[in-house]
Amino acid sequence: MRRSRRMAAAMSALAMAAGGLVSAAVIGAGPVLADHCDPAEATHSPQATQSQQNQRNRNGQDQDQQDQDQQGQQQDQEQAPDPQATDDQAGADQSGQDQTGQDQTGDDQQAPQGGGVALDPAQSPEADAPEAAPEESPTVQSRRRGNGNQSTRSPSPSPSQTQNPDDQGTAEPSQSASPTGSASPTGSASPSPTATGGNEEECLDLGPFPEDFVDIRQVASSQQGNARTGRNGSRGTFVSQCGTNRNGHNNPDNFIVAPGVSNGAHHLHDYVGNLSTDGFSTDESLAAAGTTCRQGDLSTYFWPVLRDRKSDANADDPDGNVGQVLRARSVTLQFRGNASSRVVAMPKFIRIITGDAKAATNGTANARAGWSCTGFQNRISPDKYTLCPRGSQVVRILDFPSCWDGQNTDSANHRTHVVFPDQGGACPQGTRAIPQLRMSLTYTVPQGASYAVDAFPEQKHNPVTDHADFANVMPDRLMQTVVSCINRGRRC
Repeated sequence: MRRSRRMAAAMSALAMAAGGLVSAAVIGAGPVLADHCDPAEATHSPQATQSQQNQRNRNGQDQDQQDQDQQGQQQDQEQAPDPQATDDQAGADQSGQDQTGQDQTGDDQQAPQGGGVALDPAQSPEADAPEAAPEESPTVQSRRRGNGNQSTRSPSPSPSQTQNPDDQGTAEPSQSASPTGSASPTGSASPSPTATGGNEEECLDLGPFPEDFVDIRQVASSQQGNARTGRNGSRGTFVSQCGTNRNGHNNPDNFIVAPGVSNGAHHLHDYVGNLSTDGFSTDESLAAAGTTCRQGDLSTYFWPVLRDRKSDANADDPDGNVGQVLRARSVTLQFRGNASSRVVAMPKFIRIITGDAKAATNGTANARAGWSCTGFQNRISPDKYTLCPRGSQVVRILDFPSCWDGQNTDSANHRTHVVFPDQGGACPQGTRAIPQLRMSLTYTVPQGASYAVDAFPEQKHNPVTDHADFANVMPDRLMQTVVSCINRGRRC
């Protein structure tokens, strides 16, 4: 009878210890926030991702085995008879109630030897053990690279794991609790191989990647889009001042490429100029709208936004465009001349596009991206985001085609009615030079590989996909002013 009571008391103490540790795990596993798909922490290849996942799986299995071994040792120590307690009981004449009290007291004194104190789980060796577990580092990394498309998170796999204050806050909001995760009897949660692996791979697939960035000082100097102006060329310029979209005109539409479709672009555009531009714009609606431009320029100018990818903003975007939108610090809309001839007026309502939003999959034949930094505009990268020195701003340079077929304001592929000059700056035979639009956008971005252009999901935010759109809705008199300034060599 006494042995049965002792065994019952021992099991009760063990149950209390396990319950206390599980409670500690729940209390200590608070949800946390961190970077969505920080480009600086992305891996370079899917193979590297798989290798890290396999290592986490092996570490998780090793930790489970250790937990089971420790649990078995605790049970053996709890069940082992105490010779001193047996001798004391044999010589005692107390009642059954007193004997029960003595048994409970003896178990409490033995508890530290068994590895757990029921009422103070923070002092338990098991509570300290996970801090040295080898899987902590990759787990923290996986939280920081969580899927930007989801907004839920899983708790930390161990109650003793904590977030370094330098790690941008806390665990990734993108990770969701694993349905297969469960707490072990020793109080440490067993990491599930599927708890983060799938979400991490999805996030890593979003891009951009470390190799998509380059230090501007490593970019060779070039004369992109600056052919030497010849004797018969036109040297003047005209700048249309339209602001930086302080009014917040944004939408994911593109009435040129996908007319009549909402979210036709699958990425957000910044607009300046015409105030009405959306996926359903027509010549008539554009002509009747207001504008942010001076001198009555009703034209519409738009481009995909740039985002701070270290921000948690827009985390639930289905197209993976995660991060805080960065507004351009300056927008310069400059119309330039032709290196070998004078220019003629653009027809009203002509639509012109530059670059290829799908160049990462289509190839670079139509790509026209240009990334630079203030103070380094003679260095332009066509296929990598630029990392600028402290005090320098990121610059996007977007040159538009300027050789018009003389007849059409649009074409089936939106390209053949207006093409680029050759390398010498001359327009192909059968075309006429019109004022060439150059957009120059400057941004202040966080230090490091921290930003990306909005893109179609499958383009993985590749910098080569940068592009822009324009539709001319200038009054005829203003267009004649533009042409005159350019052909006379003036700067207007």
